[in-house]
Amino acid sequence: MTTSVTVLGLGAMGRALAAAFVRAGHPTTVWNRSVGQDAELVAAGAKSARTVTEAVAADDLVVACLFDHRSVHEVLDPAADLLVGRALVNLTSTEPRGSRELAQWAASHGIDFLDGAVMATPPMIGQPGSSLLYSGSREIFDNHRETLELLGTAEYFGEDAGHAALVDFALLSGMYVMFAGFYHGGAMVRSIGISAEEFGKRAAGFLTAMTGSLPIAGAKIDSGDYSIPFQPLTFTKAALDTIVSASRNAGVDLDVIGPIKNLVDRQVADGYGAQSSERIFESLSPQAR
Repeated sequence: MTTSVTVLGLGAMGRALAAAFVRAGHPTTVWNRSVGQDAELVAAGAKSARTVTEAVAADDLVVACLFDHRSVHEVLDPAADLLVGRALVNLTSTEPRGSRELAQWAASHGIDFLDGAVMATPPMIGQPGSSLLYSGSREIFDNHRETLELLGTAEYFGEDAGHAALVDFALLSGMYVMFAGFYHGGAMVRSIGISAEEFGKRAAGFLTAMTGSLPIAGAKIDSGDYSIPFQPLTFTKAALDTIVSASRNAGVDLDVIGPIKNLVDRQVADGYGAQSSERIFESLSPQAR
């Protein structure tokens, strides 16, 4: 039997989610707080609901993709009674404590709840490379996995509803820091007339090659043994000192590279200069603090 789906929230991501369900032939009901966002979806076969309660009552699987944690409550609180007996999946970008709070709210109303994080842009939904992370109700994940995988590869991270969001934000932190490093480098080479686009072409290949070593670095961190360095902290400190000096000479602020240098300087000052550079992880790790 084909699962019927309701999608609440028709921003760019919500429209992409609903379109994936419609393309796959699932009866799909859509709702958005402001009107006019559902025209293409309705033309493709979706049903437009006038109210949240009408939307929730229409289908077995309810997917919320709203603006923020607060908006999830604003939309779902009035429909709580109707959600009992249905599967609620939250794909709103919510921090882990917000995901846990929503899970507690759902449990207090007898609602089965699965939280999710979308590791894709709207055009990627339903395409190779789209990935979604889930945590919370194992029953929802197992019962609706085939439907959820219409959106992208589905991976389950356990019954704690906050785990998927935490992994999501951990991955995003790596992405944003990487992009910030690229922006810093682009600012440096602009001083000698190299465009950001040209620099981007060079950086893409180099960074791709470097990221291949991340599992190796992770294994060293997990072992806790930094005594056999591939690159000692003293070497990394010398490199960063030089990069900082070159940045200053190029007129580039140190907002990006400065904190990295500070992490390395702290480790060297604490006497770990001969150990592997992955040891800067220990200045960040909650367990270390």
